[in-house]
Amino acid sequence: MDLGRIDLSMALIQYAVLLFSLSVHESAHAWTADYFGDYTARYLGRVSLNPIVHMDVFGTFLFPLINIFNPGIPVIGWAKPVPVNPARLRQPRRDSILVAAAGPASNLLIGLAFLLILLAIRSYYPNIIWEIYGFRAGEPGNQMDIAAPLIMILHQGFLINLLLAFFNFIPIPPLDGSKVLYGLLPARAGEVYERFSQYGFIILMALMITGQLNFIAVPIRYLRSFVRL
Repeated sequence: MDLGRIDLSMALIQYAVLLFSLSVHESAHAWTADYFGDYTARYLGRVSLNPIVHMDVFGTFLFPLINIFNPGIPVIGWAKPVPVNPARLRQPRRDSILVAAAGPASNLLIGLAFLLILLAIRSYYPNIIWEIYGFRAGEPGNQMDIAAPLIMILHQGFLINLLLAFFNFIPIPPLDGSKVLYGLLPARAGEVYERFSQYGFIILMALMITGQLNFIAVPIRYLRSFVRL
């Protein structure tokens, strides 16, 4: 196998998995809001796994591609936020928390599902780990050349979905974790936190540029070492 071709293959796999994961994330927000009485997202066609309806130029194209071709940076991104009108929710305070949490929770569940499938495959094919790292390194002669890309999709699905889940649970605006925290805070503390939200994006970008967000990969490393994958 050609190393340049493998690099391109890896980039395409990561990007395809990221698009799917972002679509799951946003459609989970939209479906949850719809379930609790706010049909805004449904009217806009956002209750869908179609990535086109969720795409954001910066978060879905530029930033992920920069990450994919810079291996030291976790592969993360974002899509267009799902519009939610809290006034239409049956219980605005409670339901707003659930709508915000639905996105990262869906990524967490899907990431763990990919992991379980990988572990099930490994029970029949113990050398799966060498397929994963052999494919990444572009080593020729893998025993499962046809299956290796499919195994890699499962592996990246596990990694990227958990990264998205942990990233979005960070309580810094405009991430979902900030909306969950805001809903849990007392009214006065919530007002102070809301004023802080105008600086959230600047803080988030500074953390990304300086690499301080790499801590979100720590629990994933521990999980991989625990399951020996």
